[in-house]
Amino acid sequence: MSTVAKAVSLLEALGQGEPERTLADLARSVDFDKATTRRLLLALMDQGLVEQDEGSRLYRLGIGVARLALMREAQFPFLRTAIPVADALAARTGETVHFSEHSNRGLISVHVVESSKANRVAVPVGETLPLHATASGIAFMAFADRRVMDAALGGKLESYTPHTVTNPAAIRELVSAARARGYSIGAQGYEDGVFSVAAPILGARGTAVGAIAIAAPRARVEPADMETMGSAVVESAFQISERLTGRRTKIANDKS
Repeated sequence: MSTVAKAVSLLEALGQGEPERTLADLARSVDFDKATTRRLLLALMDQGLVEQDEGSRLYRLGIGVARLALMREAQFPFLRTAIPVADALAARTGETVHFSEHSNRGLISVHVVESSKANRVAVPVGETLPLHATASGIAFMAFADRRVMDAALGGKLESYTPHTVTNPAAIRELVSAARARGYSIGAQGYEDGVFSVAAPILGARGTAVGAIAIAAPRARVEPADMETMGSAVVESAFQISERLTGRRTKIANDKS
């Protein structure tokens, strides 16, 4: 693992769980020795990406992370564009809504609005969503460059639950159905007891840059709810896409 990769893994560890961590805890979570962990933390502190509390000596993410996020958001305003739409969709459905953005590291959950109900689906921010096993991943592949799907299905596909589809031909059928329908349906492929629908968020080129999804406990979803939730998520995805690109980029059936 390169030095940069190690530093990034430390930042990711600091972004999960407790907001402040000890040196020993961080070293264990990333599986580095303490000396390496401390050296990397000092380098990150020099750049303002990590801070250490002078009293407790605990480490936390630094303001430099926010600075980089703001720079990125200024160039590509994904979060501030999508958050109001996600909030409205969560209020409308009463279920957990999350949206994700694609990067070289995969489809990453970047914002979650949890349902206020006691029995609800939790989706961690920063989680990498497997393309083959999630509604978000299927919806994204349905409207992404075809090479994205070819790459995602080219290797061994992990099974997360007894319901995970791992046969590439079957997954391509799910992708085709999502492309024709405008949204995907996920039934316990990534987590037992979870039902979800998702639609792609389209960028300036008309291809998917992310996805927005509704996730609910399977026991609470009736067959009649699927189309209603699907229509709602497509409408929200369309609103985000339009605001991102400044034009009405319809989620349409792909005939290619």
